[in-house]
Amino acid sequence: MPELPAPRFVERKYINPRFEEDLPFHPVSGPERYATTTGLPVQYLAVADGQGTVTQYVWAADGEGAHGAADRIPRRDAGTKAVNDSSCFLRLQDARARGLAPTAALRELAAKPPTGRVIAGPLATAPSLDALYDLADQPPAPRVWRAARGALLGLAVGDAMGRPLSSLPMDRITAAYGSWEKMELPLYEGELVRVSDQTQLALAVGEALAEVAVKAPLTEAEARHSLTTRGALPAPPWLTPAAVTAALRTHLVRWLRSPDNDRSPGRTTVDACTALAEPVPWQSASALQSKGCAAVVRAAVVGLTPYLSAEQRSGAAQLQAALTHGHPTALAASDLAAHAVHLLSHRHEPAGLLEALRAHAAASRRTYRTDWLGELAARAGAESPAGYISQGWDECLEALDHVARALRDEDPNLEPGRAGGASWTADEVLAGALYAYLSVDGHPRHALRRAAHTSGASAATAALAGAFAGARRGTAHWPPEWTDAAEYRDRLELLGARWDFDTA
Repeated sequence: MPELPAPRFVERKYINPRFEEDLPFHPVSGPERYATTTGLPVQYLAVADGQGTVTQYVWAADGEGAHGAADRIPRRDAGTKAVNDSSCFLRLQDARARGLAPTAALRELAAKPPTGRVIAGPLATAPSLDALYDLADQPPAPRVWRAARGALLGLAVGDAMGRPLSSLPMDRITAAYGSWEKMELPLYEGELVRVSDQTQLALAVGEALAEVAVKAPLTEAEARHSLTTRGALPAPPWLTPAAVTAALRTHLVRWLRSPDNDRSPGRTTVDACTALAEPVPWQSASALQSKGCAAVVRAAVVGLTPYLSAEQRSGAAQLQAALTHGHPTALAASDLAAHAVHLLSHRHEPAGLLEALRAHAAASRRTYRTDWLGELAARAGAESPAGYISQGWDECLEALDHVARALRDEDPNLEPGRAGGASWTADEVLAGALYAYLSVDGHPRHALRRAAHTSGASAATAALAGAFAGARRGTAHWPPEWTDAAEYRDRLELLGARWDFDTA
């Protein structure tokens, strides 16, 4: 076996080791409160003044962190009087002090509202906190500061870190690069840090979605009626599966024909994109038996896209996968990756992430999204659409079980390829990335190092782990030497800045 050339790395500037420590902040005094943001669906009440005019929405969600989440959102047109009305907030504080779950506190508020306030309508469910902010005509729910930029840069840096390691067994990785704890960003050729097609395809999907995912103007009455009767805001008339499909096809074919498409992309993706360039139904282009990892990595950007309902996020994540990789496991894993990024960008705690993903998989197991996938199941020869998609969710649930068992073992030497599987499939790359991220408690730099240092698909695993870490922590924890060296940084920053601005 030929000797590997000595690897070279991006030169790191000296930094006090204390600044490399991960220092989460914890309150040490004051009353405990519910969290004030969540990535989960929320229950809510419309609270009105004595004249029956809705002035605010009070919401709650269990299962978020240790004590759940609850808060109020004043309506924009209610003026400063609604903003200064703290009566419902004080009732939530009192309920938290008595140990009530958030939804129990909300039901208590519905039964006995504060003096001078009335409950205008029944307890209802919104698919996300963003939807409720839209209903109140307020900017979307606050995400982690620079979540989109952090996730996109993390994806690219992880891809670049893992790319030189992707074809190497563990013994050669360790011999050339040392232990994972000390690994730095490798230079590829000369002074270049190059990404793989994973980042290129993620940018193609992100830029396609940026063209169609824009906020829909709705009246308060339209939004309330839709949330109450359908549990979701109506989709903007231009944000249809057909429009998303057209944008994705355009950008994937553009990537195929780009002179930058020189990173030895997978044959499945190339063949599918070649077929997508022809005027044929996209289902005929999809590789129906393929569940390769390219689909799950680029799904991360779907989780960052603003103005999507939960159903649209799930549909778009599965669609972008199915355009090239039609196996149901690729669809389900991509859905889970997008859901994970969305949760983390809205401050979901890493400790509860596996539980939330398992709940999402269980709830989605028999749901075939016909409006997004069309006749894909029939073309695959499935006996039924529900049976087709459930196969993918079952494999992903098994992958989540592997991650949970590996985390319980607490083996510091267990690498992601052994924890989640070393195959280059969507479910095993998702499992490896989740293990790498959760095994270091979400520490951004350690997550990239742990994910790249694997016998599995190093570039894909590290790219997805980087997206998870950046979505949760923004840009603050990426070393400037890494992000400055990121290939396509201008495009990544431009897309991330647009989405961070849209959701600020």
